[in-house]
Amino acid sequence: MTRFPLLLPVLFLAGCSGSGEAEGTAEPVALVSLARAEQGVVAAEVTLYGTAESGAAGKQALAAPADAVVSSIAAPVGTRVARGDVVVILSAAPTTRLDLVKAATDARAADAAFARAQRLRTDGLVSDAEVEAARAAAASARATQASLSGRVGSLTLRALAPGFVETLTVKPGDLVTAGTPIATIGRADDVRAHFGADPVTVRALKPGTSLRILPSTGRAALSVPIESVNPAIDPVTRLASVFACLPPAVGIGSGETLQAKVELGVAGTGLTIPYAALLDDGGQPFVYVAKDGVAHRHDVETGPATGDRVAITKGLSANDQVVTQGGTALEDGMKVRTK
Repeated sequence: MTRFPLLLPVLFLAGCSGSGEAEGTAEPVALVSLARAEQGVVAAEVTLYGTAESGAAGKQALAAPADAVVSSIAAPVGTRVARGDVVVILSAAPTTRLDLVKAATDARAADAAFARAQRLRTDGLVSDAEVEAARAAAASARATQASLSGRVGSLTLRALAPGFVETLTVKPGDLVTAGTPIATIGRADDVRAHFGADPVTVRALKPGTSLRILPSTGRAALSVPIESVNPAIDPVTRLASVFACLPPAVGIGSGETLQAKVELGVAGTGLTIPYAALLDDGGQPFVYVAKDGVAHRHDVETGPATGDRVAITKGLSANDQVVTQGGTALEDGMKVRTK
């Protein structure tokens, strides 16, 4: 935690004094804010980790309408799309083109057979049943041709509703069969949070319990109620599932990692400090304690956080004055004064 820039003004003053004697150098003094470590209510709080995902009604799947070749990807994963925007462009596979030619030929032949049956019926050479059979065959052939033509005409896959492209299962040049999933799009207005919770914790959670969600992108925390709890254990993660709806206005997109705090009740009282005083050095939490105008580093062990305060289980004593602002510029033993 070396911070050379803080020493430069001191070295500069020494150089200008014209003397190499230490007594001519002023020691740096940091301007800080302080708060007192004091007893307070400590809540039993747990942290949940999860991701944002599309809600039950928020996914739309795009599939190949016929055997096709992937020509291009117009909207890669993560792209925001509006209704009607092109996502993937396909072209008819050779087998599809042959099927289309065959369907057109069969339709023309069936129409000709129906027309012939009608002429023969006029001459009394065939029955009404034979004419009806020819008519039905012609209608079926035309329907087959129309269906295949429609599918070939739908090889440009478009978003059915606004949202984000979540997955793509193909790349340009791939040959896909009819019905193959090509892409999924998550609707931007239907996103929910999905957290994992250990089996013991999940028994204490229920719909309506408040979650304080901390988005990964630095946006402000938000509180939402738990929508549902699934106690079934995932065989891979060994965790149960907790779900909560996310308001569209917060702008959290599907796939974003999330962290949430949830209080399980009051655990008692203990020593607490403002969360702003807590610093981290390679995973070791610590604070600076100001005493007689000097900052001293104290490594600490933390407990649960409640609101803007965090419990300290080791490393501090009641009434210690901890630095809440200006701590990132301090070194152990540096002089301080309050704002």
